[in-house]
Amino acid sequence: MRDLVSRHQTPAILVAAVVALVLLGVLTGNETIEVTLTEMFIRLIVVVGLSVFIGNSGIISFGHVGFMCIGAYAAAWATAEPSFKQIMLSGLPVLLQENQYPFALAMVGAVVLPAFVAFLLGLALMRLSGTAASIATFAVLMIVNSVYSNWDSVTAGVSSIIGIPTVVGPWTAALFACAAVVVAHLFQVSRFGLMLRASRDDEVASRASAVDVKRVRLLSFVLSAAIAGAGGGLYAQFLGILTVDPFYLGLSFITLAMLVVGGMSTLSGAVMGVVAVTAITEVLRLFERGSLGVSLPSGSQEIGLGIVMALILVFRPDGLSGGREVRFGRRSRKAVATPAAPAGPLGAKSQAA
Repeated sequence: MRDLVSRHQTPAILVAAVVALVLLGVLTGNETIEVTLTEMFIRLIVVVGLSVFIGNSGIISFGHVGFMCIGAYAAAWATAEPSFKQIMLSGLPVLLQENQYPFALAMVGAVVLPAFVAFLLGLALMRLSGTAASIATFAVLMIVNSVYSNWDSVTAGVSSIIGIPTVVGPWTAALFACAAVVVAHLFQVSRFGLMLRASRDDEVASRASAVDVKRVRLLSFVLSAAIAGAGGGLYAQFLGILTVDPFYLGLSFITLAMLVVGGMSTLSGAVMGVVAVTAITEVLRLFERGSLGVSLPSGSQEIGLGIVMALILVFRPDGLSGGREVRFGRRSRKAVATPAAPAGPLGAKSQAA
């Protein structure tokens, strides 16, 4: 029993931290803080999804915001007003055009559709490693953005889908964030997670030990896409209006920045990075508005975040988490023991195919 408790300390601490944050936010009664927290938890889900794949495989993915986009549109198709869909989204199946489905069913679609797409794409992509795989995931992002920007009868193209019920608040987003943390942890401690990390550290040795590298990478890729898709589904039902524009380079790099700042190799790092980057950007935003007595020029958020990332990479390459999971009492062993290996994009250790 003691070993079981010790093994699952990290997700318990992270879930408690999420609950504490949402409690503090709600108790303030400040609507702006609640909106900021909701958006932060949605991004936390996406970053945890990234961590499931990047942290365990060592392959940087630039395409997961594409899966977030797929999940967001799946939720929008299910929940938008039928009158709008019949006029603007005439290419949708009749079952979607003429009906408005509940939140739970919309979230199922937001999880299943990205996972299915990731499975089909992953059959080819997971044969690649290192830089080649990272570039291929960026190609996925470009393809998704291009398709959703031009498929007018299904996605409304560059126009907006409106009439989506805004049912997501801080508690809903926090609940899904906690679920994402638990799922990511269970994968991390499973034999599949162990095999995937072994393939990341030494692909040749892991293949010699009968690890099916393509299979475990594909499983991680599909699971991470499903988590990112859940974040997209929440995002659509948080805003109530949806367009393809946010799901591209800006959001891709901010989510990757959160993971880098926190530490790519640990689940704790994913959570720390989201909280830290959100805090930094919100403070800089207040300075830009002159709310704190100092008025900074427009664009200071991006500059400040870039400086923070540079400092982290120089002085703490393992991120704020230091490559360790948060634990009670004593510091845990380093989560990743990576031998010298060719560095992929952003310094991630990965093996060439």
